[in-house]
Amino acid sequence: MSATPSAPFFKRLTPGRWVAVAWGAGIVFTALLRISVPGQEGPDVMPGFVILRWDGLLMLGVATLLTLRGGALLARRPTAALNHLLVASVIASTPLGVTAIPFAQYLAVDVALYAIAAARPRREAWQALLLALGLIFVYLAVRLLSGWSAGTTSGLAVALTALVAWLLGRSERQAREYAEQNRAQVAAQAVTAERLRIAREMHDTVAHSIGIVALQAGAARRVIDTQPEGARQALAEIETASRETLAGLRRMLGALRTADQTDETFADRTEEATRTEEVSRTEEVFRTEEAAREQTAAPVRAEAVSGLGALGRLAEATGAAGVRVAVRRVGAPRPLPPDIDLSAFRLVQESVTNVVRHSGADTCTVTVDHRDPEAVAVTVEDRGPTPGSERERPGGGSGYGLAGMRERVALLHGEFTAGPRPGGGFRVTARLPLPTGANAR
Repeated sequence: MSATPSAPFFKRLTPGRWVAVAWGAGIVFTALLRISVPGQEGPDVMPGFVILRWDGLLMLGVATLLTLRGGALLARRPTAALNHLLVASVIASTPLGVTAIPFAQYLAVDVALYAIAAARPRREAWQALLLALGLIFVYLAVRLLSGWSAGTTSGLAVALTALVAWLLGRSERQAREYAEQNRAQVAAQAVTAERLRIAREMHDTVAHSIGIVALQAGAARRVIDTQPEGARQALAEIETASRETLAGLRRMLGALRTADQTDETFADRTEEATRTEEVSRTEEVFRTEEAAREQTAAPVRAEAVSGLGALGRLAEATGAAGVRVAVRRVGAPRPLPPDIDLSAFRLVQESVTNVVRHSGADTCTVTVDHRDPEAVAVTVEDRGPTPGSERERPGGGSGYGLAGMRERVALLHGEFTAGPRPGGGFRVTARLPLPTGANAR
């Protein structure tokens, strides 16, 4: 489908590199404050005599090395990285002749605080904030206790910037966690809807099979005395339909029971994070998505669906919607159990609907592979939009149709893959295993 957009520039650099950039910016800003720039009669700050000597430059070099080391450790050992940066800020402030740690020397610490608050657990983030603020107040306290002048207001301003950077990081983390929870909830709604759809289809299949059993039983009862061979044939049909239906029910119920147990185990291990407002918002998003899906899928819905035998009608309906569908069958077609047959059709139908809605392609290919005696495989692929003749797309989607297809295949113990094709376009492939010893229709 569409190409993945490149990440914004500020996300291409790691937090450690941004720490190095912030440190360099702080050095440049410190130098600009101590020289005459155009438009000013003199520097804003008179340089301390130590910074102009070799020992001042040595301190600056040591602080820079500590900062680079801290940036390298930020992703793996954030607390150790922050300690390196805090020591570097104190060393770099010493030759400046200042009464408090300047903002420029704390800029790298602010970047590290933001990164830690955004990526690390709450306890670790709080520890980082307390370390950063504690150093500022300890620095001021040492100067006051030593009888030196202390820049209390300047120190408070630097502490405020550190707090703001930390709060921004925590805000980003909370927004990211909420977005992940929301996506997980909507995906779970899609899986539940697919299970309900499968249950309805199974209900229809069972009702159809019971109807056949009733008809065949009535016919056998009427001809059992006059046509024993006909009665025997009717009883064989009853046995086949009954076994087939029971096998399908057992497969589906067993898969649903296993999936429910997995969901309960996962729920027991996770904290309660869902509120009434969030659930209602999630359901609203899901209902909107489903409504859009149903509206767009209407042109490609085949009537009287009975399985892969309805692919011809599906192709005709999709052609009327503007997408030409080529159906290929590989291997000798054979009868399939009703649940496998219907599920394979639903996978093709959903995939073709996605082509109509999202790809912009004007053609797609459906391949049904019967060569494997133990499974049936279906593949739906398109080549993407044709340059110069791109078809109008009804609208984007959230990808929860793929989640439903994946759930359907998983319930049948099959294999499912979906992703871009090497030459462009998109491909969906599903392999559904056939039950051992199951009778075909």
